[in-house]
Amino acid sequence: MKKKDKQECDLNSCMLCRLCLKEWSPAINAHRKNFSLKKGQLLFREGEQVNGIYFVYEGLVKVHKHWGKDKELIVRFARKGDIVGHRGVGQELVYPVSATALEPVTVCYVDMAFFQSSLQVNHTFLYELMLFYAKELQESEKNMRNLAHMSVKGRVANALLQLQSKFGFDKEGTLNMTLSRQDLAAYTGATYETVFRTLAELAQDRIISINGKEISILHQGRLERLAKENEE
Repeated sequence: MKKKDKQECDLNSCMLCRLCLKEWSPAINAHRKNFSLKKGQLLFREGEQVNGIYFVYEGLVKVHKHWGKDKELIVRFARKGDIVGHRGVGQELVYPVSATALEPVTVCYVDMAFFQSSLQVNHTFLYELMLFYAKELQESEKNMRNLAHMSVKGRVANALLQLQSKFGFDKEGTLNMTLSRQDLAAYTGATYETVFRTLAELAQDRIISINGKEISILHQGRLERLAKENEE
């Protein structure tokens, strides 16, 4: 991880800057540090001690954890403005997940002492972070339920809809993010071979189209119906 010039940050993109008092901005500017990561580089590793919190300024990060022997489960994706590392906040300051750059990434970093001071001073930031935690917990519980009760085809359909909701489409109508089949498998909790076969079936049924790593949703209604299979 390479330290960058503070000029890289506009003090307006991440939730810390957006939700804190304007009077707190000079303090943020004084305490923040900027770092750059190459594609595939770890931001932090599961089990490491938490020293601070990160906010994505540019690029895309996957948040993932060990899941069974030699497997990983992608918990979420963090893009510009998103917080990363907050899952390690608590009585035991240890990261329960890892974070890896999926493309060249720039992050802003603040140490834990300053982050905690920001929470104490900025009530709007504290309130919005509490809502964010609650939403993450709800989504995690739903994803765990899906792993137990939903078919692989349903989980793949659900994953594509989630990616569409978060990243949208580009000008050509494809999902506005590129994800490897291995990462898509880790996001759905399935094997690479099963996901590859399921995508081929969805493409054959004209529900999606595939061009290399690019995926387009052709029939959202049918994809939504698949995503509801076996839901309780």
